[in-house]
Amino acid sequence: MKTIKPFLVLFLFSVFACTKDGSTSLDRPNIIYILADDLGYGELGVYGQKLIETPNIDALAKNGIKFTQHYSGAPVCAPARCMLLTGMHTGHAPIRGNDEWASRGAVWNLDSMAANPNLEGQRPLPDSISTIAQLLKENGYATGIVGKWGLGAPLTNSIPNTKGFDMFCGYNCQRMAHTYYPPHLWKNREKLVLNNKIVPLNSNLAEGADANDPKSYTDFTLNDYAPDIMHQEALKFIIENKDTPFFLYYASPVPHVPLQAKEKWVKYYQEKFGNEEPYTGNSYYPNRTPNATYAAMISYLDEQVGEIVATLKEEGTYENTLIIFTSDNGPTYTGGVNPEYFESAQPFEPQYGRGKGFVYEGGIRVPMVASWPGHIKAGTVSDHISVFYDVMATIADILNVEAPKQSDGLSFLPALLGEANPPEHDYLYWEFPEYKGQQAIRKGDWKAIRQDIKGGNLAIELYNLKTDLTEQHNIAAEHPEIIKEMEAIFIKEHTVPAINKFKMAALGD
Repeated sequence: MKTIKPFLVLFLFSVFACTKDGSTSLDRPNIIYILADDLGYGELGVYGQKLIETPNIDALAKNGIKFTQHYSGAPVCAPARCMLLTGMHTGHAPIRGNDEWASRGAVWNLDSMAANPNLEGQRPLPDSISTIAQLLKENGYATGIVGKWGLGAPLTNSIPNTKGFDMFCGYNCQRMAHTYYPPHLWKNREKLVLNNKIVPLNSNLAEGADANDPKSYTDFTLNDYAPDIMHQEALKFIIENKDTPFFLYYASPVPHVPLQAKEKWVKYYQEKFGNEEPYTGNSYYPNRTPNATYAAMISYLDEQVGEIVATLKEEGTYENTLIIFTSDNGPTYTGGVNPEYFESAQPFEPQYGRGKGFVYEGGIRVPMVASWPGHIKAGTVSDHISVFYDVMATIADILNVEAPKQSDGLSFLPALLGEANPPEHDYLYWEFPEYKGQQAIRKGDWKAIRQDIKGGNLAIELYNLKTDLTEQHNIAAEHPEIIKEMEAIFIKEHTVPAINKFKMAALGD
């Protein structure tokens, strides 16, 4: 970790030593990290979205800072969360892709998962890998997570409560999160049974049903809406821990499909968008007004952000709370979502091959806004290049402690505080063994990409993001010296993964 400059140490001491009223009950800031799921770079008003309304998230940026060059650690759910929580990049981390651990049995069957927790969840983190929650807990923080975990099945050694979180309420399993009306959630180590019947994943309309009749969709709007339940637990956590420093990881499943949203918001966007073609595809669940429902999901999440801020203010902890809002990867293109309609990754391309699941900018560049009253200058826009695996180092910097040795990150605290010329990475690195196998490097304005590695391809595409932001012109042939440099980085940063599914033979695994 970098050494903190003496004047910054004095500044941080003065920041953390007292609250707004001059008391010293909180000597370190609360931290709320809100992670949306599959929210594209262009799906917030502050990032240019024209159709979906996000006033509360936009207000965080207005009162704080907006980052234009922030990256996820991976282009899909589980590895992105692993990079975030461990501070490791995908060349070093244990979880490098989504792994549903299918050898256990019927892992995609909701009835089977509801009956047998051994069929829930994804591959676990090893005991030797620590998380940001453990770092904060060791330094006196109350720690909580609501939302989606995805880093270890319920009966494994890797659940939130064994990885540093005092409180957990949400989905242990990413597959269970493919319905917003699940049969159960988890509250710490116990099942929280919900009043929802089981509707098999990927179910469609009943045979002969009228796709334009709202009654045809009754199986897909049930009783207990999981995001409501998790959100109330988050607000409760904030209230219960108002007198101690706390860390809340708000890992929302929204707006990941299926398209299931609150009626209030769906009606609002139905009126705004007018008639549209129903979605009756064969992935996730059908929806009568898919565009209205997708927009409704994002505005619902925005409403939840507003309620978090309001609760902080009511409890007198807002002034001493750092709030970060971001997304785990780029927008999806399946399940009825139309990213072209919303320009979801603007100015980048959102479609299959360029959005979620891919290491082009549309798949890994994500929005990030942060608010910290009195410490982050309101209305700031930063082009500082940062990435998920920097969060561990940033939190360590806030605490003025050393980050764990496993960390590949670099603190962006100086960028948050508006310090001139904050330290920068020499380069960022990604590898992703899914979607035929990919690698990427961001070094200054250069972006190097490998695709179809599992097919034996090691050719490197090269783009200059300064002149070709949307990666349209591969100029590898014109810069052999840069290609040689990128090849060396690809070799240096890749280690052989412990899990066979994540191995790529062409890289020597």
